[in-house]
Amino acid sequence: MQQYRGRTVRDTGIKTHRTLEDSRLDGMAYVGDAGLDTTKVCLDGTRTEILREIINWIITPDLNAPHILWLHGQAGRGKSAIAHTISSWMQNVGGLGTIFCFARDRQAEQMEEKVLSTIALGLADHDPAFQRALENIVGKKKNRYLKTTPDVMQQWKRLILEPLSKINGQVVGNVVVVIDGLDESGSKMSRAQILSLLGSMDSVPLPANFRILLTSRALPDIERAMRAAPHVKAISLDGIPPQLVERDIRLYVSKELRRLPGIGVKEVQNILKESNGLFEWAHLACKFIKSIEGGATPKQRYDDLMALESGEGKMLLDATYSTTLKNGIPQSREALEQYRSVMRQIVMTLEPLPVVALSRIHEMSLSKAECYDITLVLGSISPVLAGIVDRSTPVQPLHPSFYSFLMDPSRSGVYFIDNSDTQGMAFAMLQILCDELRFNICGLESSYLANTEVSDLSERIQNNIPRHLSYSCQFWAQHLEKTAFDPTLAVMVKAIVGSEKIIFWLEVMSLLGMVGKCEDALASVAKWILVSYGFEDVLALVEDEIKFIQSFSSVMLHSTPHLYVSAITFIPPNTSLSAVLMPKFPYLARVAVGGLADWPAIQLALLGHTSEVSSVAFSPDGRRVVSGSLDKTVRMWDIRGGVQIGSPFGGHTSDVNAVAFSPDGKMIVSGSRDVTVRLWDVESHMQTGNLLEGHTSFVDAVAFSPDGKKIVSGSLDKTVRVWDVERGVQIGSPLQGHTSFVHSVALSPDGRRIVSGSSDKTLRVWDVEGCAQIGSPLEGHTSKVHSVATSLDGKKIVSGSSDKTVRVWDVEGGVQIGSALQGHTTFVTSVAFSPDGKRIVPLQHMFQVKSVAFAPDGSKIVSGSVDGAVVVWDVESGVQIGGPLQGHTSSVTSVAFSPDGKRIVSGSLDKT
Repeated sequence: MQQYRGRTVRDTGIKTHRTLEDSRLDGMAYVGDAGLDTTKVCLDGTRTEILREIINWIITPDLNAPHILWLHGQAGRGKSAIAHTISSWMQNVGGLGTIFCFARDRQAEQMEEKVLSTIALGLADHDPAFQRALENIVGKKKNRYLKTTPDVMQQWKRLILEPLSKINGQVVGNVVVVIDGLDESGSKMSRAQILSLLGSMDSVPLPANFRILLTSRALPDIERAMRAAPHVKAISLDGIPPQLVERDIRLYVSKELRRLPGIGVKEVQNILKESNGLFEWAHLACKFIKSIEGGATPKQRYDDLMALESGEGKMLLDATYSTTLKNGIPQSREALEQYRSVMRQIVMTLEPLPVVALSRIHEMSLSKAECYDITLVLGSISPVLAGIVDRSTPVQPLHPSFYSFLMDPSRSGVYFIDNSDTQGMAFAMLQILCDELRFNICGLESSYLANTEVSDLSERIQNNIPRHLSYSCQFWAQHLEKTAFDPTLAVMVKAIVGSEKIIFWLEVMSLLGMVGKCEDALASVAKWILVSYGFEDVLALVEDEIKFIQSFSSVMLHSTPHLYVSAITFIPPNTSLSAVLMPKFPYLARVAVGGLADWPAIQLALLGHTSEVSSVAFSPDGRRVVSGSLDKTVRMWDIRGGVQIGSPFGGHTSDVNAVAFSPDGKMIVSGSRDVTVRLWDVESHMQTGNLLEGHTSFVDAVAFSPDGKKIVSGSLDKTVRVWDVERGVQIGSPLQGHTSFVHSVALSPDGRRIVSGSSDKTLRVWDVEGCAQIGSPLEGHTSKVHSVATSLDGKKIVSGSSDKTVRVWDVEGGVQIGSALQGHTTFVTSVAFSPDGKRIVPLQHMFQVKSVAFAPDGSKIVSGSVDGAVVVWDVESGVQIGGPLQGHTSSVTSVAFSPDGKRIVSGSLDKT
């Protein structure tokens, strides 16, 4: 994570300098070069109407004016130019404001986690009173975590609103924050917290003089959040009258091409016509005509541009791209192959790299005889690429459409880039790791300091970890995963994972603050190796290294030297990894007594709930866990990093009794003691749709239908209800028949039937479409039914009861199959079928079993008990596997296997 360290604050373009030296702001997370760029402002005399409207909104004294103005439009409409112009205007008039610009090429930096801390620093740069207020907040020992917290809501409240409240009355005029290009943040998940915050600002008292200008394309998630907020004013650039757009583009083109021989009013008018209202096309056209590459005159380049008509199937920008490539690249076979090789690398990199880094990676992917200067190739197509002249700036297209053009053979023809050949990139990454990883790469002198306490860590990283090595460390596994198995690459992988270089890699990732990505990387490597024969030893090492990361990631993230001083020391001695590493580090301390016999079972304690956890569930992809608690919240967790994802899902006014993920993992349903069922959007953390109201007592059970279109809930009001997810309404009448509390519900695999269990000692089967009971109640239990489940073929039901029995029922016949399964000495509160439908959980703890679940392959069962133990059982033998998984300090209420069967999540009354 990039951190603030008495940095020189500067804008790009016309630069302003100011240094904040106070150490109380040192270590604050921020994104560099995301601020004002005065070279991107609107040309004088253009965009006058829209700029005037925005400025009037900023300066209006109306206390009821919306706090947010959302400026949206399709790519190429000039949104960023307007954003930079407003920011520049605020600076020129001496107002308090700042700008944060998202960029697609910097998505790997997780800009969304640092946007508000960067904005806070930007405001501090421009106002001493705000700076002092911010320093007083983060300078307190108890608040130091605020400097690097990824929690957007915390950043908003503590780093922006609180300092503003402290200086209330000292700010002259309005405070303006510009957020440009939110749509370039990456996936919807990357901006979910920001959108949630922006959409809910009307619920938090804001200073009357506070304004946010937000620009983006009208992507569905952004539009949904902005349209639903009453405090947002929306302006569409797509709706600006065409004559005004044409006027502004004409002014721009006329200025850019003035005094060029052969370019007059007629030529300007033709360019205007071809632009079709897109500033970006006009910009690229002017850049192309003005270029001196190839020795052609401006008029000749103009003629070349106009000769390619859109009617030939080329999109508006294709004419510029095709002509630029044709003029820059010789038509020889060798020249075209060099072009394809260089551009394939640029297209395949997962984040843009500067020329120096690209050159180094390119060298590694070729033999010495094949090497050539890639700057010559890049220079020939510089009109459509940025970063060619400044060797430290990432090379990237001036417009994202260039990538689309290159990868569509119908549009790019001989310039088509086939990115399916991935072996060269994978080879280059591995070779760089083999050659350049080394011990203590940044020369850290002491293990007594946390990484955040090393004052010059950023400089050390910059000086010792060049961009090509940084990139290779971050992305080598992803490039390998895209490549077909190859023995040569496998040998190179073994050279890394089978030696001390794996620790040197973890060292670099620790310094870069990216330990959280290491487990996924090695999981990809394991998957890649799994298809081969003869590399079983490599696979065993990788599996050990994944467990090493799971066990010691927090140590590595806190202090890089402790990767050696602490983590390696505690590797279980009987593992493959210990056999590889311990001889390489003979002078490290050894554990004489009390060391680990095996990798610890408890990998993560997910801390955050303030009361008992009642229910847990894995997401379908196994990467997230959802939990419901008596603290009235639903929380979602990243099991790789062991951290809570975003803020709690808040809305319930009493205990959350049940939670579940939808089959596609995009929604969560929760049932509560507040008698409501609520549906949540996983990405935005916002409640979606209507509040599902109808129950008149506590909701104790919830489940999604297999197709995700319906929700079923059971309640202490003795009813079962079915809800339509899309419309947010109850389907039909409540399913009535139980004479006491409903504790459990389940759906058949085809989604056509519901089974419910109740305190009235019965099970009932219901027809979903007809909203009616099927047959008579299933009777036999002599006490309350706690849990029900259906077999995968839908033909059987299993139930568990306080009468200490498990019973199996035939769905069609509506009768019990055989005798009750007896042997439990206390209540049976949870039951489940194995995935093949042939077995039922037959467990016996010393104490009451609260929850059970089968592994996806049906070979194991996990159970949780009131004694706080989690136990894993072998299904065939019925024997406990290993000792109980200890760690909880109170009753275990819910357990579940991850979809891949490698992890278990448990929830407990101990709040974890």
